[in-house]
Amino acid sequence: MKGHVRQRGKGRWYAVIEIRDGTGKRKRKWVALPEAKGKRDAQTACGKLITELNGGSYVEPSKTTLAQFFDRWLKHIKANVSPRTHERYEQIATKNIAPLLGAKILSKLQPIEISEAYSKALESGRRDGKGGLSPRTVHHMHRVLFSALGQAERWRLIPRNPAALLEKRDRPKIERKPVRTIDANNTAAAFDAARERRLFIPLILATLCGLRRGEITALRWQSVDLDNGQLAVVASTEQTDAGAIREKEAKSGRARTIAMPSMAVEELRRWRIQQAEELLRLGVRGDDELHVVTQVDGSPLQPRSLTHSVSEFLKEWRVTLHGLRHSHASHMLASNIHPKIVQERLGHSSIAITMDIYSHLMPNMQGEAAAAVDVAMRAAINKRTDDVG
Repeated sequence: MKGHVRQRGKGRWYAVIEIRDGTGKRKRKWVALPEAKGKRDAQTACGKLITELNGGSYVEPSKTTLAQFFDRWLKHIKANVSPRTHERYEQIATKNIAPLLGAKILSKLQPIEISEAYSKALESGRRDGKGGLSPRTVHHMHRVLFSALGQAERWRLIPRNPAALLEKRDRPKIERKPVRTIDANNTAAAFDAARERRLFIPLILATLCGLRRGEITALRWQSVDLDNGQLAVVASTEQTDAGAIREKEAKSGRARTIAMPSMAVEELRRWRIQQAEELLRLGVRGDDELHVVTQVDGSPLQPRSLTHSVSEFLKEWRVTLHGLRHSHASHMLASNIHPKIVQERLGHSSIAITMDIYSHLMPNMQGEAAAAVDVAMRAAINKRTDDVG
C-alpha cells in the first residue's frame, strides 16, 4: 500500500492512499490530517496511517459525539446489567460526563481532555452550581467512561481507549474513610431498645451475621436452618430510583452459608413464632417461601424502607445499618478471627477487598503477630541454649 501527502488550501494537509476496493480495483482514499502543521508532520501521519491500514487497526473517522455514543452504549448494556446498575450508569453518563465531554467527537477524544474534565468536575461539577463533585463520584465517572470507551474500542469506533491511557496519578483518587462502627456495649443498648420493634431482627442479621441490606430483605425462611444454626445467603433485593424492586442472585454471583451465633438462632426462632401468630390473626398462613423480614401483612419490606427506619432508630448511636455490618467484621478481627473467615462471612469476592476495607484494624493485628513470633523464637533459642549447656 502506497501513499503521499497533498496540501489543499492554507495549512490543510491530506494523506492520499492507494487502496483496492472489494473488486480489486485500485482507488485513492483521501484522509484529512488536521493535526499536521507542515509537510513533515503530514508525512509522518501518512506513514502511521498506512501502517494502521496494513495492520488492520485503522478506524474510519466519524462525527459521532460522545453523548451520541452513550445512547448506543447504554442500550447495548441494558440486557447485561441489573436495572439499578443500568440506572446508575445512565445517570453518571448523561448527567455527570456528558455536560463536560458529550460534545466531543468520539474518535478525537484525548486523554488530556478527560483529565481536564475530571479536574473541572472536582472543582465545579455539581449540577446545582454549589461546588464540585466528591472524589468518589468522579472515580465512578472514570469507571463508567473507561467501560464505555472500552466497548467503543471493541466495536472499532476508536483505535484505542483514551481513558485507559491516563496515568494512575491523573485518575480520580478516593480517600477511604473508616466506616463508623458500634462497640459491644452500645450494641447491647441498641438491641434492648429495639427488642419490641420490627427492626430488631434486621439489626440482629446485620450485627451478628454481617448481612447487607438487600440480603436482609431477600432472606426467606427456606434459607434458614435453625436446627443446625445456619443460614444461606442466596439472593439480594434491589430497588431502583423509580421504585421498582427485583430479587437477584447474591452479590458477585456467589451464594454463601453463614454459621449463626446462638443468640441469632434464639431470636429468629422466637420471631418465627411471633410472625406466624401475626399472620394467622390476618387469616394468612405462612410457609418457607415467606420472607424473614416483612411488613405486618406479611409482604416483603422494601430496602429503602428498611434503611429509613433503621437510620432513624440508630441516630442515638451515630451508626448506620451498613455500619452494623462493618461492626460485625470489626468485632471478628478484634477477636483475632482470620481475615479469610471474615471475607467468607461478609461475602467479599476476594480477601484483598476485606484487607483493603479493614486495613485500619490491621496494625494492632500485626503487632500481636510480631509478638507471637518473638515469643516462639525466644523460647526455641532458650531451649537450644539450655540443651547445649
